[in-house]
Amino acid sequence: MEAPPPSAAPASAALTGYAREVADGYDITGPSIALGALLDGGAPVPGAQVRLPLAMLNRHGLVAGATGTGKTRTLQLLAEELSGAGVPVFLTDIKGDLTGLAEPGASSDKLLARTRALGQDWAPSSFPVELLALGGAGAGVPLRTTVTDFGPLLLSRVLGLNDTQESSLQLIFHWADAQGLALLDLKDLRSTVAYLTSDAGKPELKEIGGISTATAGVVLREIAALQAQGADAFFGEPAFETTDLLRTAPDGRGVISALELPALQDRPALFSTFVMWLLADLFGSLPEVGDADRPRLVFFFDEAHLLFTGASKEFLAQVVQTVRLVRSRGVGIFFVTQTPQDVPADVLAQLGARVQHALRAFTPQDADALRATVRTFPTSPLDLEAVLTSLGTGEAVVTVLSESGAPTPVAATRVRAPRSTMGPAAPGTAERLTAASPLAARYREPVDRESAYELLAARVVQQEAAARAAAATAEADRAARAQAEEAEKAARARDRELRQRQEQLERDAARERAGSRRAASARSSALDSLLRSAGTQLGREITRSIFGTRRRR
Repeated sequence: MEAPPPSAAPASAALTGYAREVADGYDITGPSIALGALLDGGAPVPGAQVRLPLAMLNRHGLVAGATGTGKTRTLQLLAEELSGAGVPVFLTDIKGDLTGLAEPGASSDKLLARTRALGQDWAPSSFPVELLALGGAGAGVPLRTTVTDFGPLLLSRVLGLNDTQESSLQLIFHWADAQGLALLDLKDLRSTVAYLTSDAGKPELKEIGGISTATAGVVLREIAALQAQGADAFFGEPAFETTDLLRTAPDGRGVISALELPALQDRPALFSTFVMWLLADLFGSLPEVGDADRPRLVFFFDEAHLLFTGASKEFLAQVVQTVRLVRSRGVGIFFVTQTPQDVPADVLAQLGARVQHALRAFTPQDADALRATVRTFPTSPLDLEAVLTSLGTGEAVVTVLSESGAPTPVAATRVRAPRSTMGPAAPGTAERLTAASPLAARYREPVDRESAYELLAARVVQQEAAARAAAATAEADRAARAQAEEAEKAARARDRELRQRQEQLERDAARERAGSRRAASARSSALDSLLRSAGTQLGREITRSIFGTRRRR
């Protein structure tokens, strides 16, 4: 499958003109995969095979075209070719018809006539397929991740938050990381937001910033709406290890991991962003490998426009950075959508391969999109506006990077037929594949271990108990202070009473002393009078006796 078919050389030797140029441009010497044969005048040219060098597939690519032009079958063919070359593949199964990869295709005269005209040695074959389902919403192995691993930027995209609300959510994640709180599922995130906006949590959030009540209300409402849509099943443990996508089967073929997205239209932002998380996680998990002869994984992103519609500038910048840098990890990305205009210009600039199926120009807007698409192709002698509007189902205009890194000639190509079933697998096949999967035992049953919800609930209980204890202590302190104040008041009253009694006693004593002094004074006066009388009388007597005469009256 990697080398050109032996019959291609003699057939290509007789080619001339642009067919010769195309044959030479796609003459790959290293490992490659076949896409189809050049169309010239509406007929395939089996001598001019269009091939893609495996070494260039980590330069990414685009598969585009209007509805019903064969994009899904091209995706299926590329997955088969890569698997056969030993390269693991991840793809999204939007319509549920890629489970047919697990079963051999059915032969028919019409099919064999087409493949012989292309120079394709077609034989039916099945391929190693691993079916995955987001949160177990399907027959595949449940694919989950934790809210912490998903991160605030991708989650803001899912919740439809504006830039201010997104920055607030980043602040909440930062606080939870700093506190060592595991945000495993949506109830963990909801309880964290509720805690940080409560009276108990506001002081902690204030230390690193703060979020308004209105913003917190929006975030909580969007989380509740997401839970009402059943998104709880997508977040939790066991978290999917994205390195499980890098597996090969025992026969050496790459395992094709197909993610079922049957309800994509119900939650387009959630599904598309979840797929982007897978890619971002791969970028963070895989070491750099430089330029290898083949990619470690090729990632097909179907309905890619859903990823970019309404995305914030920061989100788009992260997508561009991931696409630019993940190639060094050996991962190639193919965006599958209707027109190149569905993909931002900064992303388109990173893509090396183009497989453009037919475009329709029914409206002036369609005509503008057609002309814009033509301008993005390398210069060629083809009238691409006419070619792109006249291509049939299963035909495309192709240009890729050659082994030297230069663009190959623009080639109108009839795409080869897939070798597996082109449609859904038979009933029961998906269940059988999942039951036999080595991943089923690891991811089938959800695990709900202790996380932010339980830890914050316990913290709230502790804080309430501490608040009650503090209130009791404060009440006891108030009672003790009141008792002390009463005791002090009583002591002051006793002191006042004692002072009053002492003062009364002192007054009484003073009165008694005053009375004693008066009595003593009275006694002293009578004595003095007596003594004076006696003295006077004695004096007269002495005087008379001394002089010997009597004094006259």
